[in-house]
Amino acid sequence: MALSRKSNTLYIDQEALSALALLKAGLLYPVTSLMNKKQTLEVLQAGTFNQKVFPFPLILAPSGKVNQELLSSVSLGDKLILVCDNKEVGHLIVEEVFEINPKERVRQIYGTDNLQHPGVKSTYSRLGKIAVSGEYEIELSSILERKAKIDDAKKRLGAQHVTAIMMGANPLHRAHERLIRQALDKTDLIVIFLLKPFNSSDLQYELRCETLTFFVQNFLPTNRVVVVPLENSYIFAGYNEVVIDAIVAKNFGCNRLTIGQNHAGVGMYYEQNSNKSVIDRLTGLDIEIDIASEYVYCNECKTLVSTKTCPHGQHHHISYHSDSILELIKLGLLPPAVLMRKEIAAIILSKLFPDRFKNLEKLYYDIMPVTGLLEEHTEKDFYEELMKLYQTTSLT
Repeated sequence: MALSRKSNTLYIDQEALSALALLKAGLLYPVTSLMNKKQTLEVLQAGTFNQKVFPFPLILAPSGKVNQELLSSVSLGDKLILVCDNKEVGHLIVEEVFEINPKERVRQIYGTDNLQHPGVKSTYSRLGKIAVSGEYEIELSSILERKAKIDDAKKRLGAQHVTAIMMGANPLHRAHERLIRQALDKTDLIVIFLLKPFNSSDLQYELRCETLTFFVQNFLPTNRVVVVPLENSYIFAGYNEVVIDAIVAKNFGCNRLTIGQNHAGVGMYYEQNSNKSVIDRLTGLDIEIDIASEYVYCNECKTLVSTKTCPHGQHHHISYHSDSILELIKLGLLPPAVLMRKEIAAIILSKLFPDRFKNLEKLYYDIMPVTGLLEEHTEKDFYEELMKLYQTTSLT
């Protein structure tokens, strides 16, 4: 409900609300509540919480002059109304307030406090200098529905082995399809967590969800794939991303997490005279991490291959870089079928460029083979048929 301004109101944004919902629903276990100062210092020192991995303190420290004034004056047991986008979303009972260093906070998450880094800059701008801990209540129906959807699928299949894939599908391309299929070959059930960032110039979540759903419903065994949204907030950023992904996947009921070998959070580091990766840090977290190969199209093999199995050099490989494929789409160009399934490209282009053609029916009948019958065609139909013409090779 809309809310008038009150003296006990703490204003939070959608990213904080998302993190609070995950925490309250038990999806960030071993952490089950906002950390106080003592717990914060323990996590900073050990990188664990209750003998289980957790990469950084989970705190609430919203920015803004009003918030800072409020948190500077509250007392133990005070009830704060949580407000997001001018709507009351819950409340918090104050247990403790303590000062934090925002630059240190972003360094904990990203590994750097350089404000030239876009993620650091964004997160730093939304951090205050005072954190608050305490029991709180917020709306959890949507996140509990997602968990129930996964639980129902596991029960229906009697699934013993469940694999999670965190995916942006921005856009969904052939390498994504291969990754999903290969993971499906080794598990009972796949849960695709479709990432839903809060600030992005990429394809809208609804459009990415539509393309992924189309692929699942038409080209995969639908009873073995579950797609659920996952708000991609700041806690998933930086070099700790894989750790948080694994924690969330485990708490959603998955026992394997599949990631690509070029995942941003799988970098190597040197510690105690040995090379390690972030995977070595998953202390006490009972989940298997499967690092999938990088897939490319080889113009010698004439198919999609793993870089580990193809004998041909990089100059024969077509790579699947989402940002480059997305650039083609945003320019209104139809990506080659070797990069993206034509039906997927057609869905996206028809939504991004509605009513693009002045006389679609005339254009369609002028350049497309038809049955001779009078039919109505959509822009999506046109793109699909146009791709078929692109794939004609007798004159090329």
